Amino acid sequence: MKPTLSLLVGLIFTFSISAKVVRLSEPVTQDAKTETFGVALDKTLPKLSMQDLTIESSSHLAKPFQVEARIAKVCQKKGCFFIAQQDQHILRVSFRDYGFFIPTDSSGKTVILAGELVQKEISPEQAAHFKADLNSESDLVKPGAVYEIVADSVTIPRS
Repeated sequence: MKPTLSLLVGLIFTFSISAKVVRLSEPVTQDAKTETFGVALDKTLPKLSMQDLTIESSSHLAKPFQVEARIAKVCQKKGCFFIAQQDQHILRVSFRDYGFFIPTDSSGKTVILAGELVQKEISPEQAAHFKADLNSESDLVKPGAVYEIVADSVTIPRS
């Protein structure tokens, strides 16, 4: 009976280690329903859609905005970036000067973020690094010229 108990304890311990949530930043504001990371959300910024940002990208470069999107995937190492998605429209989101991070269990949540759109060149090595940090084999991050959001604020629901 003891070997079975040891195996069960080992399985529970292994599962809890693999399900660990990394939380390297504390929220700057919070209430019963949400937590905001970075700076407080500026609700006066123009509201755009992911479609606006992906189809008319060049017209939104370096202009502050807010957008609502679902977190498709979040960096599983530190929570230092995520993939935002709205329907088929997808953009990588990083945080201004890596000044904050989001919890690694944020995938699937619909967030409101404030930031600006930038254009970058992603090397094959960077794309492979991002894919590894997402713990994913998907092609959500590809090498080449891309548009990304640099966020100043991310408001995440608690549940």
